[in-house]
Order: sequence, then C-alpha cells, then structure tokens
Amino acid sequence: MALRYKFVELSIVTDETIEQAVNEWVAQGWQLEAIRFVTTEHSKRPAMAFVSFTRQAPQDEADREPPRAPRVLVADDNDVP
Repeated sequence: MALRYKFVELSIVTDETIEQAVNEWVAQGWQLEAIRFVTTEHSKRPAMAFVSFTRQAPQDEADREPPRAPRVLVADDNDVP
C-alpha cells in the first residue's frame, strides 16, 4: 500500500469552513493529518489555513495516477495577444 496525500487550502478560516473541509474529505475516505495556519504580524487571526489528509492506496493505483500539472502563475509574453 502507498500513502497518498491531499492538501486543501482555506482562504476563509472559520470553524465552519474547517469543519466543512474536514467532513467532506473524511467522508471520501481521507484521514485528517494536520491543520496549519498562516498568520500575519498585524493580526492574531489566521489569514489562511492548509488542511492535510492521508489515505492508503494500492501501489498500482498510486503508480497509475499522474501528478497534477502545476498551474501557470505568470503568463509568458508569448501568451499575451
């Protein structure tokens, strides 16, 4: 068995958004691993949170699933008409 990871980014951090994310992914078979909060020096309230989950998957399933392609964050000059 191979360990698979899932990360969920929450840009609105409330008890409701955390609860919704955890309940949604646990219902799909993922196990909560951790919640990491991002704070700023100007506020004690988290600006965002990353929720991580894990689950066991058969090795052949893990080998079959390709990694996601990274999103383009900055467009090339060639992409602009």
